[in-house]
Amino acid sequence: MPAPLLEHDVSLRPYNTFGLEVKARLFARFQSVEELRGLLSLAEVQQAEKLVLGGGSNLLFTQDFAGVVLKNEIMGLEITAQDEATDTALVRAGAGESWHGMVEYALGQGLSGIENLSLIPGTVGAAPLQNIGAYGAELKDTFDHLEAVEISTGQLRTFSYEQCGFGYRESVFKGPLRNQFIVTGVVLRLRRRHQLNTSYGAIGTTLADMGIETAPTPQDVSEAVMRIRRSKLPDPAQIGNAGSFFKNPELSQAKYDALKAQYPGLPGYPVPGGVKVPAAWLIEQCGWKGRRFGAHGVHDQQALVLVNHGGAQGAAIRDLAHEIIASVREKFGVELHPEVNIL
Repeated sequence: MPAPLLEHDVSLRPYNTFGLEVKARLFARFQSVEELRGLLSLAEVQQAEKLVLGGGSNLLFTQDFAGVVLKNEIMGLEITAQDEATDTALVRAGAGESWHGMVEYALGQGLSGIENLSLIPGTVGAAPLQNIGAYGAELKDTFDHLEAVEISTGQLRTFSYEQCGFGYRESVFKGPLRNQFIVTGVVLRLRRRHQLNTSYGAIGTTLADMGIETAPTPQDVSEAVMRIRRSKLPDPAQIGNAGSFFKNPELSQAKYDALKAQYPGLPGYPVPGGVKVPAAWLIEQCGWKGRRFGAHGVHDQQALVLVNHGGAQGAAIRDLAHEIIASVREKFGVELHPEVNIL
């Protein structure tokens, strides 16, 4: 099979949710493992730095990309196995499918486990790389295995849960195996016997506002999560952004207690080994929420979100992120880390 078309000097503005005007020296799309292998066999691709692009919702481009951008468009959604003993099913999604499309497919099949992850932007292939999470759930909670092509050999490999090394917004693909594999498919184990998580954040009160006091369905929880997300996070179609720009820091219990004594309003959520603190609260306390600097700034409804009001430069958004990190460090002694990949 011939390799897909390799284009030159392609604008990436349509392919990043910040809406930044940058170019890729080389650009190609692939819709199958075979097409991907064809691209990886090209000398021009082998010699270039590679960036695999899904929905472009977790990227901040600070300059043109001098290598090759490979746009993952492998599609497909299907139930591949049923386990009557555990009342679960395996659902496989092509890496190019939208993540929310997978959530909708699962709900349509009467399956639960990822409803709390509704409306997270991006593609299925990007989800395991950073172990996406929201509202008390993470990808790893339902993950079974993934398939990925090794860039250096073109070989298709399967990675189990244990081999992925999941952590908070982390996986082995952001660490030891960074830039070595391209995810082509993800398989989740989802439940027919629902075990819903409605205790995190505002899910319970939102369900109540929806008139659902008892026995919510997975679809109800999904709708509640979508309402919360839409109320807090701006639509990239309306204003350029990449969602939450920073990870929520995890503090030791002693560190949290010391800060709580100094700042009684400091929220915290117990996690193994300590307490997770909302980065948005820390940023807001430093006075950043709603601040605008010409074409870029901090969203006026959610301090975690950096925005492009139109015509912003990625480097300016990066510099703003560094200023925010420095101010939180100075005020609270807490180090923030970007969730967004900065290129």
